[in-house]
Amino acid sequence: MQANKEALKIISNETKHSIDQLAVVTPSMYASIFAKYANNHNTDITDEKALAKDLLLMECSNLTDLQNQASKSAMQLSASTSRAIDAIKEKDEKLLNTVLKETENLRREVEKLKESVYKDELTNVQNRKWLHDHFVQEDSEALKEAGTLAIIDLNYFKIVNDTFGHIIGDKVLIFIANQLRKTKHSVIRYGGDEFVVMFSNKVSQAKAIESLNSIRDDITSKKLKAQEASFHVSFSFGVSEFKAGANLSEVITEADKNMYKDKIAIKKIITGI
Repeated sequence: MQANKEALKIISNETKHSIDQLAVVTPSMYASIFAKYANNHNTDITDEKALAKDLLLMECSNLTDLQNQASKSAMQLSASTSRAIDAIKEKDEKLLNTVLKETENLRREVEKLKESVYKDELTNVQNRKWLHDHFVQEDSEALKEAGTLAIIDLNYFKIVNDTFGHIIGDKVLIFIANQLRKTKHSVIRYGGDEFVVMFSNKVSQAKAIESLNSIRDDITSKKLKAQEASFHVSFSFGVSEFKAGANLSEVITEADKNMYKDKIAIKKIITGI
């Protein structure tokens, strides 16, 4: 089967998940693991240069579209601002009302543009770019405000994909994302089957843990259906409280360490799907 973007995304996620436990990964190791998963999906990646070129052209096209939309919005804003100044000088209420309507339409267009940049297209929660742009100081890794970060990783997700297929796997990710929204705090899809929840400084570490434990207990008690079969899903999580100015990477590393401790404990209780 000729490789396509969706197939390559699935293979890439499986590869990243597979190497997650490895302390060291060389380029040749990554290539070997990637090729293995491509073969499992009967996907042809022999012409890698052509694949890379097609993907780059696709991404460049998406970036060009975003740039064109942003440029168009900026030009409209400039024109509306000039007309508003003229209307104020001439005390032209009719023109001011027209400009106001144009500006409202422009604001809605800009909001749509922001959504396309910051939303994860599968789960409809925020993405990593949004996390950095909203919580991290410009040109640094320093967090703007104090809070608590939780990193969430699904358990046995590869088994779900291997048993029921990637369409069901995608539905599981959407389900988990929607459950995490119950925290009433910012939910970010951080990686393939990893999520981050950013709790405000009004929520203590203990309260964040309590909230995620409650959501996990609710999820593990449910049976999800795929065709004629049913299965359970669960996740592990780690939490790290931080102060303003803390380094985001260090906070995530700390939360990640706590998550792996939790995963060891949970997998002793929950042994599969």
